[in-house]
Amino acid sequence: MRPEELAAIRAGDVDVAFRRWERPRVKVGTRMRTAVGLVEITSVDRVPVSSLTAADARRAGAASLATLRHGLDRLHPDRPVYRIGLRYAGVDPRQALREAVPDAAEIAAIGAWLDRLDRASPTGPWTRATLLLIDELPATRAPDLAQRMGRDTPSFKQNVRKLKERGLTESLDIGYRLSARGAAVLDHEGHPRSNRGRVVPEAGIPLPHIGAAATRALTAHGLVRLEQVAGLSESEIQALHGVGPYALRHLRTAMDAAGLAFRDDPGAGPETS
Repeated sequence: MRPEELAAIRAGDVDVAFRRWERPRVKVGTRMRTAVGLVEITSVDRVPVSSLTAADARRAGAASLATLRHGLDRLHPDRPVYRIGLRYAGVDPRQALREAVPDAAEIAAIGAWLDRLDRASPTGPWTRATLLLIDELPATRAPDLAQRMGRDTPSFKQNVRKLKERGLTESLDIGYRLSARGAAVLDHEGHPRSNRGRVVPEAGIPLPHIGAAATRALTAHGLVRLEQVAGLSESEIQALHGVGPYALRHLRTAMDAAGLAFRDDPGAGPETS
C-alpha cells in the first residue's frame, strides 16, 4: 500500500481495499506491520465488480467509482475481485521495544536468545558481530554490510530481521542502526564498541520513509525524529540538498498524523486570497 493509503487508514478515512487475486492472500485477523504502524485485516470477501458502488470507492480512497474500476481492470482483469476490510491497530510494538532499555534480567534473556541463534547457525556465530557492525556503520547499504560479513545479502537481511523482532535494531531508508536496547545489550556484555560514545537516538517518532537522498540530508543534520523536524520551518527543510516534493509531502503527512507541524517560517508573509 502507498504511503497516502496507509495515512488514510490510520486516520480512519479508508477502511477497505480491493484487489484482483486468484485466491485470498491474507487472512482475517492478520496484523500487518507498515510504515504507519499495525494494520489489521477485518474481512476478506469475494465480490463481483458489478456490485461495487460509489460508497465502496470512497471507503477505498478512490476519487470515483470509475477510478476504482479502472484500477482493478489495469492488471489481471480475468481474476476475481476481493474486498479487504482494514483497520488501524496501533503503533508497531517494536518501536516502543527498541526504545526501552532492558534491565539485567531482560539482558540475560536476550543474551541467551542470541546464543541459541548462534548455536543453530550453520555458518557459525553471527549475532554480536552483526550488531557491532550495524553500530559501527549505521545507515549503510545492506549489500555492503553483507559483504563485510562475508554473507550474501538475502541471508544477511534475514538475520537482521530476527534482531529487529527483538527491538535490537531499527531499519532506515538506507541500512539500519542500533537501537537503545541493542546498545544496552552490547555494553552490558562488554563488547568493544567503536562508537560507544555516540549519543543514543532520543525517544520519539522516527522519520517516515522519504527516500534515500532526503534521509541522508536530514540525518546529516542530526534530524532523526519528527519532533526534531518540527523545530525547523518548512523552508529550512526544503533548503536541504536532497529534500524534494516527495519527501516534504510524506513529512507533512506523518507530522499531521502525530499532531506536529513545521515551525512558522519567519520569512513568510501573511497569506493572501
